[in-house]
Amino acid sequence: MTEWIRRAHAAVARGERLAMVTVVGAQGSTPRATGARMLVWDGRFEGTIGGGSLERQALDQAHRLLGQDTRRHALQDYPLGPLLGQCCGGHVQLLLETLDRDSLTWLEPARTACETGAAFALNTRFEDGDMSRFVTSADQHCPSDGPRRPIAEVRSLSEMFTPTLPRLVMFGAGHVGQAVARAFAPLPFEVDWLASREDLRPEAGGTQAEILSEDDLEACVEAAPADTLFAIFTHSHDLDYRLTKAVLRRGEFRYLGLIGSRTKRARFESRLRDDGFTDSDLARLTCPIGIPQLKDKAPAVIAVSVAAQLLELTGEQPA
Repeated sequence: MTEWIRRAHAAVARGERLAMVTVVGAQGSTPRATGARMLVWDGRFEGTIGGGSLERQALDQAHRLLGQDTRRHALQDYPLGPLLGQCCGGHVQLLLETLDRDSLTWLEPARTACETGAAFALNTRFEDGDMSRFVTSADQHCPSDGPRRPIAEVRSLSEMFTPTLPRLVMFGAGHVGQAVARAFAPLPFEVDWLASREDLRPEAGGTQAEILSEDDLEACVEAAPADTLFAIFTHSHDLDYRLTKAVLRRGEFRYLGLIGSRTKRARFESRLRDDGFTDSDLARLTCPIGIPQLKDKAPAVIAVSVAAQLLELTGEQPA
C-alpha cells in the first residue's frame, strides 16, 4: 500500500518532523512481511510492524532518533526469539529514519507517482554513514541487498510499488452494504459504493454511497474497467438480477459476487439460462457470497467473509 506516502508527505509539508520504521528484511516466522511500516510522532504513531516486543522496541528507538539532531537513520537486526523473547523465532531487519522537509526530495516524486498510478521503485543507498533515498521508474530500480546480508554490509535497498489497487464496485446500501463498506475502508481496494434511492434505508444515515437511478447503476457496470470486482447486495431481487445479468453480459470482470442462498442462485441460474447464458458464464458467479467456511448471516460476518474472499483472490496485503 502507498497511503503512508501521502500521510508522510502531508506531515512534512506542514513542517512536522516524524520518524518512520520499515521492515526491510524478514527471515523465518515474523509478525509482518517486508514493507510493513509505522509513522511515529512524539505523541502518537500510525501503522504496525506486528505489535508485541518488537514494536515496542522499535517505537522506543524511533523516539530516541527523533531526539537527536545529527543522526537521521539506523539499520537494526532483531532475532525475535533470543533478543525479544517472541516465539515467532525469525529475524527482522528494521530501517528507522527521520522524516522532515529534507525528505521531500523523494516523498514528492513518490506522491506524484501514486497520483498518476505509475509503478515505481523507492531506492535507498547507504554510504559513509549516510543514507539517501531516490525514486525511479519500476524498470530502473537498483538491486537490493538480501535479508541474509549482515546489517553492516547492507549498501542498497529497493522497494517496488504499484499504486493502482483492485477496484471493487459494490451495489447496495442496506445493512450488508454498510457493513461491507466499513470492512473495506482500511483495506487495499479502490471502492465504488453505489445504490439506488429506494435502496437507501433510513438507518443508513450518513452513508457515503453514491445514489443513482437503477438505469445509471446498470450503466456503471458497463463503464467499469475490465478487471473490476463486482459485489451485489441491493434491496431488490429484481435489481440484483438486472445487475448480475449486466456483469455477465459484459464478460470482462475479475469477480462477481451476489448475496443470497443456494435457492436464490438456482432461481437466478434458471432465469439466466433462459436469457441465453451458458454453464461457463454461470460458473463465474459467486453465490452465496464470501468464503464458505463462514455461514453466519449477520451483516458484519458477511462483510468479513467477503473481505477475506477478495483479499485471497487479489493477493493484496493490508498495510
